[in-house]
Amino acid sequence: MIAWTFLSAFAGAFLLLLLPGRCHGLARVVALVSALAGLAVAVVVAFQYDQRPGAQAYQFMVLKEWVPSLGIDFSIGADGISVLMLLLTGIIAVTGVLFSWNIGQEPKRFFALFLVIIGGAYGVFLSLDLFLFLVFYEVVILPKYLLIAGWGSTNREYGAMKLTLYSIVGSALVLVAVMATYVVSGIGSFSIFELGSLPYSKGFQMWAFPVMFLGFGVLAGLWPFHTWAPTGHVAAPTAASMLLAGVVMKLGAYGALRVAMPFFPYGLEQWRFFFGALAAVGILYGALVALAQKDLKFVIGYSSISHMGFVMLGLVTLSAVGITGAVLQMFSHGIIAALLFAVVGRMIYERTHTRELAVLARLGLGKALPFAAVTFVLACAASMGLPGFSGFVAEVTVLLGAWVAMPSLLWVVVPGIVLTVAFTLKALQLSFFGKDKAGEGGQAREEVHLYEPITMPEKIAAVLLLATTVCMGLMPTPFLNLVVASFQGDLMRSLLR
Repeated sequence: MIAWTFLSAFAGAFLLLLLPGRCHGLARVVALVSALAGLAVAVVVAFQYDQRPGAQAYQFMVLKEWVPSLGIDFSIGADGISVLMLLLTGIIAVTGVLFSWNIGQEPKRFFALFLVIIGGAYGVFLSLDLFLFLVFYEVVILPKYLLIAGWGSTNREYGAMKLTLYSIVGSALVLVAVMATYVVSGIGSFSIFELGSLPYSKGFQMWAFPVMFLGFGVLAGLWPFHTWAPTGHVAAPTAASMLLAGVVMKLGAYGALRVAMPFFPYGLEQWRFFFGALAAVGILYGALVALAQKDLKFVIGYSSISHMGFVMLGLVTLSAVGITGAVLQMFSHGIIAALLFAVVGRMIYERTHTRELAVLARLGLGKALPFAAVTFVLACAASMGLPGFSGFVAEVTVLLGAWVAMPSLLWVVVPGIVLTVAFTLKALQLSFFGKDKAGEGGQAREEVHLYEPITMPEKIAAVLLLATTVCMGLMPTPFLNLVVASFQGDLMRSLLR
């Protein structure tokens, strides 16, 4: 059943390519149906997943021989963490289509590329064979470039190329470590379970772990290898920005958790403070640079670097609390970042044709676009980690894990949290509630224009994203239980100290 997540996405992309060129309305319907099908399967899997103590961590498993001579199998399955990532991908897929409902330039090709990335992401989260994992991982790269270069805005070709080059370099590092692991293991299998259970030499782990972890960390926006992310986010069209921040960056963190960390426990132990320090610096750096930005989309782009720092920090705490917080932050940030990029890219930029905070401050958007204003206020509250939203649950859990494992790093993290509040409130005030005070006699001047009303697809998508972050914030137990159930598996249990 779980294979229908990526099969529905790939089938939708294939069907879109078969449609006649002018069937724009039908293309939108096909894309939405494909996205809804994947989300429906993810929801069913989440309800059917057995979280009871003693149950198998990995369920819904499918195992078929693929290339037996090389030990490559079509092996997929899901534990609680995978299920949570499937839900995230499904929600971003549906809302991304809805926010792109009125796209005018070649919607058929746009949605086809969008669905291919979604299908690749589903495959990564389900793969239990390392070769299959890499195949799905690489499927995501080329469509990202084509989406940004074809439908992007600010410096789109530069942003697309930079993102692609960074992705390729990160993938190359992962590939080197994977091939070395396959050869050193000597078992002739790419099974993640089998490769993850072997005792590799300390010398091998000391170089294989940082190479693999760094390769995944590039895609996760780990400082200082993060510079592709803000540029790529700003250049990308709205749905692609939602996808990049909401799902694609999570592929890197997921790979680090699923492969690099359980494969090389000795290397992880030796390098974890180093990577924890990079994550902590990223939290502070991302918030500090976001505070200085004048382009609203750059503010959100750099805030993603800061929030992804919590993910990477939580992973290397090697505690159930810290790792649980990291996974919850992956889900939470995916939802919140997608909503923020949707408001900025679709509700604001597509109507005002500007993202400059100084200009937005004079437009009176709080009065002209009240739905967008309320949505952005709630999204900012979630991004700041206020109680009642998913960001609070996730970040507090990470901080609790870090307090026990790496308390010295909190001296770097806490100022980053304070700066997050500062840049978020600044962006919120200027974008929707600002007033230009340069008028005669110091009189505040606010220009209120008429803009295209927020469409029904946009409202539905925004409400879905808001409902998700509030649901996790008010009722975190089902989300926590999914992650905790994953620790019953040998690979996850081996990470705990």
